[in-house]
Amino acid sequence: MPSAALPSAALPSAALPSPTEQAERLIELGVAELAGVPAEEVRAFAAAAEGAGDGVLLAVHPDRAPASALAPLLRREGRPGFVVVDMTDVDDFAPHGVELPDAPLYLVTGVDRGDRMANWSPEEALPALAGEDRTPMVLTEGIHWVLQQPAVLDRNLCFMTIGSRLRKPNGKLDARTPAIWISNGTGRDGRERRDAPKVGWCWWGNRHTWLGFASATGRRTAG
Repeated sequence: MPSAALPSAALPSAALPSPTEQAERLIELGVAELAGVPAEEVRAFAAAAEGAGDGVLLAVHPDRAPASALAPLLRREGRPGFVVVDMTDVDDFAPHGVELPDAPLYLVTGVDRGDRMANWSPEEALPALAGEDRTPMVLTEGIHWVLQQPAVLDRNLCFMTIGSRLRKPNGKLDARTPAIWISNGTGRDGRERRDAPKVGWCWWGNRHTWLGFASATGRRTAG
């Protein structure tokens, strides 16, 4: 297993907005409506979460708000987020090896960008996270994090979300794993998308010096 290429520079989870502020952000962006959750229900959930401690992320279950609908809501330097053109099956990447609360809204605690694992492969990072009693974030959680805290995406300091995997019809896991980073505006991304937030994929066995592994200490409801 490689040594960490970079010191951890992830923004602390305490830097996240309060649950109430996050709720208003989701309502403003239309995520609550997309998820079929009334605005007042989102606000009530957030109010109940105010005593949950510092640095909790309010997430909408991917069954209610899929990655394909959330990605275009991301913004960086005025440019909207997007999903790479060769990932038309992005919403088929489901939680794998992690259990999400059976609720439309839930909390993700202790989020970390995983910079210390930059230049590790997903295959190497997953058991290391388990050894730290941490859970890898799923793709929609990662998008929610960037929606609430855009600065978490930084040049050469972005992240994979290896809690989401795609199982193929033959039962085997697809070799791709989702990630969120910043487009360079090259290739099929298009020059107009330079600096935009980008949802794409990396190979399960490959390493990237500029991608850490987003993880959390747990998930729970507000009660």
